[in-house]
Amino acid sequence: MNDALLADELRTGSPDVLDALLVRFGPEIQTVAFLILRDRQEAEDVVVETLLTALRRINDLRDPLALRPWLLRIATNRALGIRRHGARVVQLEILPDRVQGLDSTSDAAIRLTLLAGVARLPPRMRAAVVLRYYADLSVEEVATALGRSPNTIKSQLQVALDHLRLALADPPGSNSLAEVLHD
Repeated sequence: MNDALLADELRTGSPDVLDALLVRFGPEIQTVAFLILRDRQEAEDVVVETLLTALRRINDLRDPLALRPWLLRIATNRALGIRRHGARVVQLEILPDRVQGLDSTSDAAIRLTLLAGVARLPPRMRAAVVLRYYADLSVEEVATALGRSPNTIKSQLQVALDHLRLALADPPGSNSLAEVLHD
């Protein structure tokens, strides 16, 4: 079922469409929420809340072909809201700066370093990175999802990429992980 048909089915108000939405968009929504929140259980909650919100607010969707970006916007806003409310809780996470036993150029080491770099970004910047580079939304769609101008999103993405390049840099004299990514 394509996005337009799913949107039409949602407009009927039938909860049965939630299964189809969950199968089609659930994994992506959960991953976007997880990358923003860094908590699997909260990400699962965001999926459920996103789909229920979509069922209640389907009339807010103007273009049925924009169902996916609309759902990702709902999920992103919900995840950012959870981050704002959870900012009062300080989570202590003790992780080594480098992954022991892994070659610094291995895919796993690069992935772990990149995820750690994304986790250190401010929540809105992290959301922009996740929506742009994981969900593959255009800059304009990211701007709409986050309620910002495209120029603001471009600027946030540039700063975020600069931070991530630094996170991927190895000590001088060694091959940097950033170089490996570009090869």
